[in-house]
Amino acid sequence: MRRRDFVKAVAGSAVASPLAAGAQQRMPLVGFLNSASPDTYRFNADSFREGLKKAGFVEGKNVRIEERWARADYDALPALAAELVAMGVVAIAATGDVASARAAQLASNTVPVVFTIGGTPFAMHW
Repeated sequence: MRRRDFVKAVAGSAVASPLAAGAQQRMPLVGFLNSASPDTYRFNADSFREGLKKAGFVEGKNVRIEERWARADYDALPALAAELVAMGVVAIAATGDVASARAAQLASNTVPVVFTIGGTPFAMHW
């Protein structure tokens, strides 16, 4: 399985669980957090949306997606993650690197975080 296909499958299945869990009156909101810029890493957000779509979640139809981009300002990541949590996201997809995942993890004890990194997360001293 190619890495991109794996990321799509994981992102879709991880978000599908909390979204399918209770029939909500409003469309669930999913957060997307990236440490880079949408100018260079738009493909990450596009792949995330494609994975959700394959899992049956279409933006504007049965799910909302809110993006936050740190634009290489790593000090901004905690505030961006906290902002997503305050908006009531049901999950956060943290992409780009371990800093995004760590910021999302620290922002909430209850919001599930799906993340992608190139190395093993256990070596990152969580």
